[in-house]
Amino acid sequence: MVLGFSIALIVFSLMLMLLVLMHKGKGGGLSDMFGGGMQSSVGGSSVAERNLDRITVVVGLCWFACIMVLGLLMKANN
Repeated sequence: MVLGFSIALIVFSLMLMLLVLMHKGKGGGLSDMFGGGMQSSVGGSSVAERNLDRITVVVGLCWFACIMVLGLLMKANN
């Protein structure tokens, strides 16, 4: 069971990194350094960005749940 949740945690971690990197930059800083400030901002966010936000939140919650379950399983094994 611990092995299954460990594998799920790795998968959710990789998905979370990919989803966070897919978000566009919202302000100055490092995102502008790599060309993030060159696009013109049209008011509001698109449907694709809102869906990306929702997917990121869901994957983040699953990632957090895996960490909590793994912590409880590790504590129960000792």
